[in-house]
Amino acid sequence: MNRYYPGRRRRNLLATAAAVGATAIGLGWLVIILAVLLWEGFSGLSLRVFTEMTPPPGADGGLLNPILGSLLMTFLGVLFGTPIGILAGTYMAEYGRHGRLASLVRFINDILLSAPSIVIGLIVYEIVVYPMGHFSAWAGAIALAIIVIPVVVRTTEDMLLLVPNPLREAASALGMPRAYVIRFVCYRAARAGMLTGVLLAVARISGETAPLLFTALNNQFWSTNLNAPMASLPVVIFQFALSPYEDWQALAWTGALIITLAVLALSITARALTASGKRT
Repeated sequence: MNRYYPGRRRRNLLATAAAVGATAIGLGWLVIILAVLLWEGFSGLSLRVFTEMTPPPGADGGLLNPILGSLLMTFLGVLFGTPIGILAGTYMAEYGRHGRLASLVRFINDILLSAPSIVIGLIVYEIVVYPMGHFSAWAGAIALAIIVIPVVVRTTEDMLLLVPNPLREAASALGMPRAYVIRFVCYRAARAGMLTGVLLAVARISGETAPLLFTALNNQFWSTNLNAPMASLPVVIFQFALSPYEDWQALAWTGALIITLAVLALSITARALTASGKRT
């Protein structure tokens, strides 16, 4: 037997045990968080949560207006940010792959991807809220769109770079213009991954609180006016969790559970789309 084998086997066992232990620790905290959310928030789930407005202290109510506000601003943020992200990612992968401009855009995109969301909220407050003179759902949607863009840019570029070049060459050999090659060949080959990136961006902005505090603020009442302050679920959770009222704290737990379940559903859908894309 090789005299080095026992030492290598011991090191391998130690490394494997350390990796398994680290995984168990990470999963353990996730299980604890989900268990606490289910324990504290599941009892508050009822039809009233989805049909009634946020209540004053000591009264019964639900989370209808913040749920609507979150859905509306998230939809607008994705609607504004996704086309910009897809076009930028397409340029970086298809046109300027090795150019200086693409490198600069990639560098700026990495900065935006890791930038604290509160900084984005402050910037939008300075360039949108302050000139308008009031908070609004439009400002909140713009802040969320800025968070969406770098996620979509990164996933679009990565997915398009995975498309084999022979597919592009075969389409070009048939006489297809480059724009048609990208649209009908590259996009179709990478659509599962690109859609996964959009879903991950939705999951990212679903729980953002800081940028909405500086842009959309909050609204205690039902409102669909995009030019006025609007309630959102993360902001209501933040405010209710810090309040001294037990009924508000219970609603905060329920809202946190709703967001967590929604993000988990989006993550599972994204993984399913990625797996289907690999099979095809």
